[in-house]
Amino acid sequence: MNAHTESPESAGTASAEPARMGSATHESVRIGIVGASGYTGAELLRLAAGHPSFDVIAVAGDTQAGAAVRDLYPSLAADYGELRYCAYDPEVFIGLDAVFLGLPHMASAPVVADLYKRVGCVIDLGSDFRLTDATHYPQWYGISHPMPELLGEFPYGLPELGREALRGAAGIAVPGCYPTAAALALAPFARGGHISTSGVVVDAASGVSGAGRAPKPNTTFSTVDEDFVAYGLLDHRHTPEIEQATGCQVLFTPHLVPMVRGILATCYARPLSDSMGGMTTEGALGVLADFYAGEPFVVVHRDAPHTKATLGANTCHLSARVDPRTGWLVVLSAIDNLVKGASGGAVQCANVALGLPETAGLPTTGLMP
Repeated sequence: MNAHTESPESAGTASAEPARMGSATHESVRIGIVGASGYTGAELLRLAAGHPSFDVIAVAGDTQAGAAVRDLYPSLAADYGELRYCAYDPEVFIGLDAVFLGLPHMASAPVVADLYKRVGCVIDLGSDFRLTDATHYPQWYGISHPMPELLGEFPYGLPELGREALRGAAGIAVPGCYPTAAALALAPFARGGHISTSGVVVDAASGVSGAGRAPKPNTTFSTVDEDFVAYGLLDHRHTPEIEQATGCQVLFTPHLVPMVRGILATCYARPLSDSMGGMTTEGALGVLADFYAGEPFVVVHRDAPHTKATLGANTCHLSARVDPRTGWLVVLSAIDNLVKGASGGAVQCANVALGLPETAGLPTTGLMP
């Protein structure tokens, strides 16, 4: 990784032709990040520092324009020197191989209008292009979609469930963190016809970083410490995304826990009576192991997954149980919400789209202790 340290003005003079889809070389992939001052942007920079091909050209963060990256995130100082945030200007980014958007929900569309098919690939970490049905946006996001014609142009960026659609894509919609955890847990059973796709329950708990860097009254230390609370009851905006990704009707309840990173999703479904002659715990674990055989970022184990096992890694840890007393299937999924649930997933998508090794720049080992 080479971080360019030009001023925003000099960075904006670059006007290379957009890369052809899938034509990026392994030697240098020129990337930019819009919305780079938030947690997902910082995580993208951390991962880019270890990527053998990524060359960070420009990082836009309007609220931090002119500030050095190292001043906002001292953890990035060794790799990014005097790289500074610039105010967003499309001319700075046009012609790059990949541009990542780490913007608030429903704020990406104007940037996509500027950059789509004028850069190699736009990788949107927001919610703007995740849902294929435009009518869901007024209900779940309170806004009519400004570019419904592009919803079908942004494949859903969960490679384990749809890798081929990402190859050569000009735009990718990176899943939300909760949907990533839930979809990886449930999809093997739903796609295999092993469960009833109605009445599925997803209870998931997330660390505070999922709420973003901006201070909020409900995420201050004094509010979160020693507290555990459910929120978004019955109407959390990730519900339709989980349903779209799994093909299941879902009752989703998220919870906020007093930790920085991590998601643990506990998913409940009813096995179909004729599934595998009666599903057992060993059979359920086998479904997961078979479905994800050869996947570098999915770990299937009998033991219940720990969020800390995924800390800083682009992995999802899965386990399952079948309760013979109640008949329920329970699938457990742990991820780092900022890595596999956001920025790591985005880098994985970019690797696939641009023809790079899918694992490039992505750690599989969590931090411990």
